[in-house]
Amino acid sequence: MIEYDFEPVRGLPGTLPPGEWIVWQASPDWPAFRRSALHARWLALYFAVLVIAALGSGNAVGAAAIAGAGVILQGLLTLFAWAVARTTVYTLTNKRLVLRIGVALNKCVNLPLAQIAAADLRSHGGMAGDIALALKGPHRLGYAMLWPHARPWHLSCPQPMLRALVDAPRLAQALAQACAAAAPAGVVRAPAPTPDAAPGPALHGAAA
Repeated sequence: MIEYDFEPVRGLPGTLPPGEWIVWQASPDWPAFRRSALHARWLALYFAVLVIAALGSGNAVGAAAIAGAGVILQGLLTLFAWAVARTTVYTLTNKRLVLRIGVALNKCVNLPLAQIAAADLRSHGGMAGDIALALKGPHRLGYAMLWPHARPWHLSCPQPMLRALVDAPRLAQALAQACAAAAPAGVVRAPAPTPDAAPGPALHGAAA
């Protein structure tokens, strides 16, 4: 992961070398990010339950205070989701996947396609979803360094995650095809369903 201030090509810290080209670029959809990554709906429900409980006990002042805190929290979640969507660019080239992340300071995560062992698609319903990336071998990417672009609960072996993509199945398929082309000895197959991942394109094979 590198930090940078100048961006000669949107989403990239430098110009592409000869023989490399952009396959697609995408950014999180902020309403989907707010809902799936920040769990805004569940938090709203939690505060609603607290308000009802306070009203049930006759504490109108407490209910008003809880409702106000809930509104402020939802506003902060919306602002953060919008900022993440505005500053995040996921770029797939024919050789690598680049994550430009960071709200206050731009950071770049550069993942050669041959380093990606699996790409698991988690659907949010319709065409929206996340793509979690399992990497081959040890790496130095920390969970806190990646968050919120990290697969939930994978703390010991963090996995980068492309969040809240509005056309996730098509983008996952293009990623699978690019990885297969970059490591032709590998095998492309669908992963077994997991609790937080719906069936989608996955890549398994040795690095080129």
